[in-house]
Parts: sequence; structure tokens; C-alpha cells
Amino acid sequence: MPPPIDSGANESRSKLTQSQLNAVLLRHQAFKKSQTGGMRANLKMRDLSHLDLGGVDLSDADLSGAKLFSARLAGANLQGANLYAADLRLANMEKADLRRADLRGACLRGAVLSEAILVEVDLRDGTLLHYSDGGMREHSFDSGVITSELTAANIRGADLSRAKVANAFVMQTDLTDAILRGTKFMRANLTNSNLTGADLTGADLSEANLSGARLTGAVLTDCAISRANFANANLIGAILDAGQLRADNLRGAMLAKALDNPDQQMRTILKEHLDWIDSGGKSGKRADLSNLDLAGRKLAGVNLSAAIMQCLGLRGASLKGAVLAIADLSLADMRKVDLTEADLRGCNLERATLSNANLTKAQLGPVHIQTGSGHVWRVNLQRARLNGALLRDTDLRKANMAGAILAGADLRGANFAEADLCGVDFSGADLEGAKFDGALTQETVGLPPGVVR
Repeated sequence: MPPPIDSGANESRSKLTQSQLNAVLLRHQAFKKSQTGGMRANLKMRDLSHLDLGGVDLSDADLSGAKLFSARLAGANLQGANLYAADLRLANMEKADLRRADLRGACLRGAVLSEAILVEVDLRDGTLLHYSDGGMREHSFDSGVITSELTAANIRGADLSRAKVANAFVMQTDLTDAILRGTKFMRANLTNSNLTGADLTGADLSEANLSGARLTGAVLTDCAISRANFANANLIGAILDAGQLRADNLRGAMLAKALDNPDQQMRTILKEHLDWIDSGGKSGKRADLSNLDLAGRKLAGVNLSAAIMQCLGLRGASLKGAVLAIADLSLADMRKVDLTEADLRGCNLERATLSNANLTKAQLGPVHIQTGSGHVWRVNLQRARLNGALLRDTDLRKANMAGAILAGADLRGANFAEADLCGVDFSGADLEGAKFDGALTQETVGLPPGVVR
């Protein structure tokens, strides 16, 4: 049996067993509760590789230089913890709470941080020194990496608001749907990372390397991009300020393209699409408007049902009364679009941005496909942004709206019966007369008392 340890021991890289770690955790819990015998966890320079710390409370603990290779930290509370230069390669930190943690110089290569809370964490580069052979020497991981590294990590849906990630390596990292509002990425290397649907509002990307990065549907409004490298970055469907679009460093990026002769080309596309619909696909051509820029176009009453319109730029366009049933508008930029009385039944609007759009009396209910299976095609508004949108008397029955943002929206009289509203943000929305019969409302924000959960 290994000898007992105390949480203040400082033997370099000594390996802990699960039972020894559990003893440290018990004393830490007593410390947090100000109980007799309690002691703050000091796991500095300890080897905790492969151990199970899932759901534990290590808030304010000292884990500087600790080796947590492939450790399980899912759901752990690491608020304010010192993880300076820690080795967290391949660690499972899903849904962990790391608010204000010190991760300077930490290595998170291949770590899983999906849905983790990393608000105000410090991920800048750092150097850990230790005493050896009569002097201070730099400590190294097995791979020799000391600069903060998130290479190949999974950070989907995580919240890194106001985090400090300057100079860090974030290459080939999955940041899909991550909240990066006000995050400091100055000089960070984000090469080939996936930032699809990420919210970078007010972030600082000055001098960052985003070459080859995917930013489809990402929000970059008020984001500093001076001297950032966007070579071969995919910005089709990204939400950008007018000034950003004029920046010289976006010339090497992939952006939505305008039609050479929009009036004539749209007439041809719409005619061929109608022929395709009327013939049941035997003639004509299905409309594919993906990756185009149709901002401000007058398209009221058009029939584009079942059309392909992924990453389509439609900011300020008029689609009043348009028929868009079962169309694919995922990741589309539809800010301030007029969709009054439009038919959007069964439409795919996943991660679409509909901020301040007018969907008054629009149809967003299900479509019953006329097949032997009797399949019901529901509207997909997962993670769609509808902040400030007008949805008065809008039919949203059975809609899949998980993770959507409806903050400040006008939802008077809207029908959400049997809709999936899990995780929806209703902050500041006007819900007078809205119907929620049979809706799923777990983890919603801003719903008034009385709505069934």
C-alpha cells in the first residue's frame, strides 16, 4: 500500500493513487466549509494522470505544474484554480467550471472542453520554474510544450467570454458555437480551427493567425481584426461590420459572392426552380443560392420551397409572403429581413442569424410529408439568433429551437406548443399571450413563473 500523503507535500511529479487523491479532496471540502481539519488542496507538480476528478470541487486549489494527462474532470468545479503550466492533454473537462482559472502555459492539446465555462480564464503563455541542482530551471512537459496550447481540443459550445488567450496555440481546435465575447486572442495561432457559429462579439483578434479557419455563421461584430491573417479562412455566412468588410486583410478570405447580373440571373433561377417544383424534379433545376450575397434584394412572394440556401447573405432583404417551406437556410445572414406572412414550414434555419427580422404572422409550424411514412418535418431553429426579432402571432408549433436566442424579441401571441425550447434565451422578450402548451422548457432563461417546465 502506498504511504499516506498530505495535500501540502511538494515532491516533484510524484504519482497519486485514486485513494490518495480522494483523501486530499475530502480535506479540501472541509476547508471550503471552514470545518476542523480542512486544508486547501495543494497538488502542485503532482501526477494525477488518468485519475477520476469528475464533479469534484477543486475551486481555488493549487494544481500548478500538475500532470493531468487523460484525467477525468467532467463537471468539476475549478473556479479560480491555479492550473499554471498544467499538463491537461486529452483530459475530459466537459461542462467543467473554470471561471477565472489561471491556465497560463497550460497544455490542453486534445482535451475535451465542450460546454465548459471558461469565463475570464487566463490562457496566456507562461513558464513554470522549479529548483534543481542548486538553481531555478524551466519545467517542461514530456513534449517540451510550455506556451498555452489548445491544439486539437474540443471546445464546442464552451463559454470563454473575456478570456485571455493571447499568444496561445489554438490550431485545429473545434470552437463550434463557442461564446468568445470580448475574448483576447491577440497574436494567437488559430490556424485551421473551426469557429462555426461562434460568437466573437467584441473579441480582439489583432495579429492573430486565422489562416484556413472556418468562421461560417460566426459573429464578428465590433471585433478587432487589425493585422490578423485570414488567408483561406472561410467567412461565408459570417456576421461582419461594414468597416470590417473593407479591411485589406480580408482579401485572402472566402466571402459570400454577388451575382454578376442579379436581376436577370434571379429571374432565370426562379423560373427553373418553379419548373423543378411543378414537374416533381423531372425538369427545370432546383435553386442553389448557397454562399451568395443577396443583401437588400426585393424577393417578396417568391417560391423557393425546398431550395438550397446555406450561408446565404440576405441582410435587409424583403421576402414578405415568400414560400420557403423545407428550404435549407442554415447559417444564413438574415438580419433585418422582412419575412412577414412568409411560409417557412419545415425550414432549416439552424444557426441562422435573424436579429431584428420581421416574422410577424410567419408560418414556422411542421410540414406533413405526403408519403407512406407520414413523416412530420419540423422547423429547425437550433442555435438560431432571433434577438430583437418580431414574431408576433407567429406559428412555431413543434419547432426545434434548442439553444436559440430570443432575447428582446416580440413574441406576443406566438404559438410554441410542443416546441423544443431547451436552453432558449428569452431575456427581455415580450411574451404576452404566448402559448407554451406541451413545450420542452428545460434550462431556458427569462421565462416567467407559471410556464410549465
